[in-house]
Amino acid sequence: MVQSIAFIGLGNMGAPMAGNLVKAGYTVTGFDIAEAARKNATERGVRVVETIGGVVGGADAVITMLPNGELVLDVWRQLVGILSPGTLVIDSSTIDVEGARAAHGLLPECLTIDAPVSGGTGGAEAGTLSFMLGGDAAAIEAARPVLEPMAGRIIPCGAAGAGQAAKLCNNMLLGISMIGAAEAFVLGEKLGLEHQALFDVISTSSGQCWSVNTYCPVPGPVPTSPANRDYAPGFASALMLKDLRLANQAATDSMAMTPLGAHALKLYEAFVASGHAHEDFSAIIALLRVTRSVDDGKTG
Repeated sequence: MVQSIAFIGLGNMGAPMAGNLVKAGYTVTGFDIAEAARKNATERGVRVVETIGGVVGGADAVITMLPNGELVLDVWRQLVGILSPGTLVIDSSTIDVEGARAAHGLLPECLTIDAPVSGGTGGAEAGTLSFMLGGDAAAIEAARPVLEPMAGRIIPCGAAGAGQAAKLCNNMLLGISMIGAAEAFVLGEKLGLEHQALFDVISTSSGQCWSVNTYCPVPGPVPTSPANRDYAPGFASALMLKDLRLANQAATDSMAMTPLGAHALKLYEAFVASGHAHEDFSAIIALLRVTRSVDDGKTG
């Protein structure tokens, strides 16, 4: 039975996730290299320590939430020889599928899960994240009670790496659909339509989608969308770009045809390069208002 949890990576997602575990009654020890992240986690009841070895010592479960696959593999390599057989180890970072499978292979005596999330910082705060799980059945069942305080949904997706595969497919579609939603509203503006009128049509017609109904890229129709907060993330454009790059690489490696995913990648590359990395990904509408086309990362 898991009682103590080590949480490595206490950033914008990790700190509130760890805090929700504290609220659920777990003893949570955390590690992060950033002072601000450590302070935030401490205020949420996490006991912060100075080393990775110190954070995992005696823990029944370990969760990593890190910016990229290189860091995940580096941290998991440091866990080799430290953890007891049967320790539950969960990675909720978003990384490449092969990197996730390699991480599983580092700790064959442990119960390992790749468990990327959807729901952004709002879901992390509210404890309503969707977790996509890759791993064997025993590890997934062991992970459920640990994930539940942070989760709205827990979705087993298959063997090692399947959670990451599902996340990349989902976020590629999300990037594409947000661009489509933004294009529709830009065209509507050019044709003299009010935002609310167009929203009322799309949100109840065949064009309806999450990017319109829940996360509308223009201010007004959906009060909780980032468009009403000057596009404060949410889910930053730099993170969407990262995920689209991972999806594009996965498509290349698997020889899957994803032409819209590839074009979405170009658009977000151009948007981030023009200084919008830290704005919400729905702010891509600003790029579409300025230019007719984006070709090879250059606006025209």
